[in-house]
Amino acid sequence: MLKDKLQPFLDRYDEITKLLSEPDISQDIKKMTALSKEQSRLEEIKGLAENYISTIDGIEENKQLLEDSELAELAKEELKELEITKEKLEEDIKVALLPVDPNDDKNIFLEIRAGTGGDEAAIFVADLFKSYMRYAELKGWKTEIVSSSEGVLNGYKEIIALIKGDNVYSKLKFEGGVHRVQRVPLTESQGRVHTSAITVAVMPEVDDVEIEINPNDLKIDVMRSSGNGGQSVNTTDSAVRITHLPSGLVVVNQDGKSQHKNKDAAMKILKARLYDLTLQEQNSTESEKRKLQVGSGDRSARIRTYNYPQNRITDHRVGLTLYRLDAIMEGGLFDEIIDVLITHYQAESIKAAGL
Repeated sequence: MLKDKLQPFLDRYDEITKLLSEPDISQDIKKMTALSKEQSRLEEIKGLAENYISTIDGIEENKQLLEDSELAELAKEELKELEITKEKLEEDIKVALLPVDPNDDKNIFLEIRAGTGGDEAAIFVADLFKSYMRYAELKGWKTEIVSSSEGVLNGYKEIIALIKGDNVYSKLKFEGGVHRVQRVPLTESQGRVHTSAITVAVMPEVDDVEIEINPNDLKIDVMRSSGNGGQSVNTTDSAVRITHLPSGLVVVNQDGKSQHKNKDAAMKILKARLYDLTLQEQNSTESEKRKLQVGSGDRSARIRTYNYPQNRITDHRVGLTLYRLDAIMEGGLFDEIIDVLITHYQAESIKAAGL
């Protein structure tokens, strides 16, 4: 019974409450923080469990009252409402019981790169980036451009931003993959529709504890920063290129005015990329989990098409098509797609867990 599955969570919540009340706990900040976070995660399940148990008890009580001639009608009405409440609570509990992604509450590095399509792909990188920034603004998140490489007509060959806020990764983790755009390019005079593609990577921000890098595995080069077209931006060697020799990953950063800031930013991006590689490897070895993640681990998979002539946006993973591309792009209204992806993932996860 679902009721039996909930009891261990209630017991654990009570156990944590007792542990946090012990006088010595304040001396161990790390343990106290970990317990507080765990208890915070259990708050939702605790509330749902208590409501569910109360509802079950109410149903049993009203079933007994059906034999009372004076209270039978009232009991029938109560039962109808309680059964509806019970079904809703069961669905909410199934979602709450799903394993928590440890990265869900992390900040992210959002990396968007131009792929096939030349200048038009670079222009769409800028368009999609602006839309994501609008989405972040609506969510109350803070954004910071960490690195960029400019293209023509205010486009970007590549742009990386740090996005900070509540549950950033949980909302944007399904955005990784190939995004295809179909439209008449600004650089096209014949008015023909072209198809271009860009790639999006969503990488959790990590700290030194989660990713340890051996300094001997790094090759660090400094160089003169240069802007679009190759012109010199300043007269100091402030640009930094870090090569992680074991993986072959290369990160270049020149957006900051000092070599120290560029090196620090490049190291943060490198750590995020290495952690992201670890996540992809885990996904590839857990085939069922990878299927449930709606393709989030496969950078080469085409996930979405933006068709401007038909004002159509299609997410290929869940077969969702909306004919309001202009409103979504201009207003950053990605929840119309993201919420469907999250619901799909939860439904598939519930089936796989046998809940």
